[in-house]
Amino acid sequence: MKNRLYYGDCLTIMQEMKLNSVDLIYLDPPFNSSRDYNAIYKDETGRPLPDQIQAFCDLWELDRERERALRAMPVLMREAGIDDQAVEFWRLWMNALRSTQPRLLAYLSYMTQRLLPMRGLLKPTGSIYLHCDPTASHYIKVMMDAIFGHRNFKNEIIWSYQRWTGATRHFQRMHDVLLLYGRTPAATFHVITEPYSQKSKHKARRTTRIDKTGRLDQSYTGDLSREKAMRDVWEISYLNSQAKERLGYSTQKPLALLDRIIRASSNEGDVVFDPFCGCATTLEAAHRLGRHWIGVDIAIHAIKRVAKVRLQERIGLVEGVDFKIDGVPRTLEGARDLWERDKYHFQKWAVEEVDGFVTSRQTADGGIDGRLYFDTPGSRDLSSMVLEVKGGANVGIGVVRDLRGVLERDDAAMAGLIVMNDPGDRKARSFNREMAAAGDLDVNGVLYPRMQMLTVEQILAGTRFNTPGIVGRGVSEPVLPLG
Repeated sequence: MKNRLYYGDCLTIMQEMKLNSVDLIYLDPPFNSSRDYNAIYKDETGRPLPDQIQAFCDLWELDRERERALRAMPVLMREAGIDDQAVEFWRLWMNALRSTQPRLLAYLSYMTQRLLPMRGLLKPTGSIYLHCDPTASHYIKVMMDAIFGHRNFKNEIIWSYQRWTGATRHFQRMHDVLLLYGRTPAATFHVITEPYSQKSKHKARRTTRIDKTGRLDQSYTGDLSREKAMRDVWEISYLNSQAKERLGYSTQKPLALLDRIIRASSNEGDVVFDPFCGCATTLEAAHRLGRHWIGVDIAIHAIKRVAKVRLQERIGLVEGVDFKIDGVPRTLEGARDLWERDKYHFQKWAVEEVDGFVTSRQTADGGIDGRLYFDTPGSRDLSSMVLEVKGGANVGIGVVRDLRGVLERDDAAMAGLIVMNDPGDRKARSFNREMAAAGDLDVNGVLYPRMQMLTVEQILAGTRFNTPGIVGRGVSEPVLPLG
């Protein structure tokens, strides 16, 4: 099955993909713009969440993970075949940015780390379009010149649009940038035409081919007198809030944009890859144009929404027949495999699978894995259950006591513990005594244990934490009893 939707970090997924297997890459990664992308979560809950959602946040920091990646980057670049002089330039440039623009450095290292394997995935006839905004496009272009080769740079495309904005102390920022590179000079390209003027009544867009000499194929019999090869400035309307194709993402791109990209740089039957697929505009456009597709997203909320709303409801695809979802554990063995491969993403999966939200906010114990939000009558704000995930084999009573301490010191109403393995009867009794000591939450006479525990096996069977109506799940959806 060639159409696949992957849950996980695209860096991990790309390591498992075959070299020279992709015809076109389009990526719309997080911008270096300090904006919080939690629109999908707000849409599901009906209101903004109290915590910042990490998966949709592009706030960059030079943390330990980024520092490790920076130290390894010269080696990775040389292994990918990058010229030594370019590697040395990277080293000097990064050292300069470390003291002057550390957040930008974190962003660039994140992007470079993922652009390197993309080079290997592209076929010699393949192309890559990187979608970015003007705050980072010129920095990213320097890195793409090094990775894909300056001679393979084809275009800086300006996507121009109009939308409502407030007053500013500068010209209105009404464009994004798309950087187009071929893997080699032989990259596929079809000329897209446009009318010579807006007054032309001949509005049809025609696609022609370029021959081996780089000229227009003379076998084309259409009337070119009133059309010209498309410019690198594209005027395509930004999606308004009422557009039918809207899925709740503030940064969602229009189908018309992806349609043009895919028609220009691929053929029917080709493979289109989007490593940050979000609401999957790329996947829908590829399907409608007869291409195969691969999409990756780091948030399981996005994967579920894409599968249900975009792929099944909008274009009528059937999971297991027309496409496959990978990376989402379906069995206990699959969950253990995810834990062994990527512990952080196992924790994310567990939190999101119980309708929780990953959070980066620090708490009294130095950090928790997520929160689950619910309504309580008479309260203006959402209440929450703090969530902790333990995938290791040995989970002791100390974990439960520590979580109880977090509950007592945090502003949460409840606490939930997720463990990989059933603790066994003896441990379970000890855990239950400690959790029972935390008491109950009384909501209109209904008592909910303030501390609860679920095993991964219970979660896979459909059991969820027993709480008041969960936002994002829907209050009409029943909560299975624990145990």
